[in-house]
Amino acid sequence: MQDKGGLQISPQVELISTPLIEKEYTHPSYITYYDIWYRKLFNVETMFKVDLMRILIIGPPGSGKGTRAHILSDLYDIPVITTGDILREAIREETEYGVVAKKYVERGDLVPDEIVNGIMKERLSKPDVNDGFILDGYPRSKSQADALDEILENLDTDLSKVLHVKLSDNVIIQRLSKRRSCPKCGAVYHLDSAPPKEDEICDVCGTKLIQREDDKPEVIKHRLKVYRETTKPLMERYQKRGLVIETSGEVPINELEDHLKRLFD
Repeated sequence: MQDKGGLQISPQVELISTPLIEKEYTHPSYITYYDIWYRKLFNVETMFKVDLMRILIIGPPGSGKGTRAHILSDLYDIPVITTGDILREAIREETEYGVVAKKYVERGDLVPDEIVNGIMKERLSKPDVNDGFILDGYPRSKSQADALDEILENLDTDLSKVLHVKLSDNVIIQRLSKRRSCPKCGAVYHLDSAPPKEDEICDVCGTKLIQREDDKPEVIKHRLKVYRETTKPLMERYQKRGLVIETSGEVPINELEDHLKRLFD
């Protein structure tokens, strides 16, 4: 028997673990069947948790959360998970929670938190999140944040960073109120940054563009008020844990990738 830090290790275990100690562990895919003793003795999983990207993005509507999420997804090769996407996926796959959610969606009702939380639990149990993930739009309430903590604890993991996208209400209202949508094909335009070739006419199908109800200034103001009220306790929660990093929603799109690399690397 040999003593390593108070642990009694047999020659057989020493034979397996000694060369592994010299090995540089940077990614779970390097773990082999024969590493099991090393992992149990020295808790290698804890080392991996530091390196994996498990990111939550918080920001008001129109701040560019989605753009940042997809840039980070491309940079680190991890999936973006949005509430809308996982609801549609669960309904399509007829999962346990998806079957229940479908009834609410068909009635035009909001899907209750407990159903959304269940669907998120299903999604975070899939193997494509083993190397990390990006949450965009979840959690949005204390009950959802509590559920996320429980889900991650059961998966023996945790969030690594919370990216807070900050942008003034005036800029958000200006951005969103200039969006136009095609009621036929769903194409989206912006009168300043991505206008249609012909004024107010869809480039794809020639249909007259509309301004969606939730893109009207008075509706945007209400959405922002609700956002501030619901987000404040979430931000306090994650700030206490030291997870929050902040970024401006006004970083030019051509500089955004380098900006995000500096924040996360």
